[in-house]
Amino acid sequence: MQDPAVTEPVVPETLVPRRLRASLTLSDRIFRWVARGGGALVLLITGGIGVFLAYQAKPTLDAYGWKFFTEQSWNPEANQIGVAAVLFGTIVIATIAIAISFPVALATALFISEWAPRGLKKSLVALVDLMVAVPSIVYGLWGFFLLQPQIIHLSRWITDWFGWIPVFKVDTDPDAAIFDGATYASSAFIAGIVVAMMVMPIACAVMREVFDQTPPGEREAALALGSTSWGVVRAVVLPFGRGGIIGGTMLGLGRALGETIAVVMIVSPLFEINWHVLQSGSITISSMIALRYGEASGSQLNALMAAGLVLFIITLIVNLIAGFVVSRSRSGAGTEI
Repeated sequence: MQDPAVTEPVVPETLVPRRLRASLTLSDRIFRWVARGGGALVLLITGGIGVFLAYQAKPTLDAYGWKFFTEQSWNPEANQIGVAAVLFGTIVIATIAIAISFPVALATALFISEWAPRGLKKSLVALVDLMVAVPSIVYGLWGFFLLQPQIIHLSRWITDWFGWIPVFKVDTDPDAAIFDGATYASSAFIAGIVVAMMVMPIACAVMREVFDQTPPGEREAALALGSTSWGVVRAVVLPFGRGGIIGGTMLGLGRALGETIAVVMIVSPLFEINWHVLQSGSITISSMIALRYGEASGSQLNALMAAGLVLFIITLIVNLIAGFVVSRSRSGAGTEI
């Protein structure tokens, strides 16, 4: 039984807990509406582009059917239209670009994040960001006038030593008295190198941002256990940054698939499947559209729209796969692709 002399303590008004408001404030509601509206607008625009391309491509797909995906030639006058060759060239150039840019981007991102001096780090970050802003035509001019005359000698060296591999074989006489540089120029290999220099800064920027988010506690724990600097990178930074590595690579692949101007300036259009990547001649979907759009009309324009629809679907599938993989990684929440 409670003693009547003992009274309940008096709680000052300043210590009374403030009642929490369950409803959102006006600013929170406005932010939520704007965020939802922005997301819905992006989905609406993307869906609108897909619907427009599908509507424009329907006459071509109805007329040619599956032959549109198996035909190599693109000759509307002879009623021969297909995307087999341009789709093959698109994949080949994008693959070469990613194969070259991925190790360069990863190594650059790791150096900037882990080993670059503090004073040099800001300069390197600014330089990489500046490379992202360089227009495509500048890369195309650089590749055509400066890079190509040097790369053809590298292409010949690869052919001389690795020509027994079918993709590196070039149909030319290796014992000819005069070097036939035109056979090695305007190839998918040269275009892939130029595109690689364009996508490398994008992939590097994404990777570097994720590497910088590695928890300091895990770094210090690895160092406390006697790990070296490279051991910290291998055991902590790279596993944590898997989402950034995949996201940056896929973002670069998306640009490589759709690159236009630089490819137009480098490659020599060839509407057939060319397995010899070091030999002149290739074509991509985007470059073909850029070359043929000005003179296209009627059914030819619908055919170009059908080719654009194929590229749109491929890019969408790549981004969906990348998003799924990134979302399952530790750093996926902080990775943008």
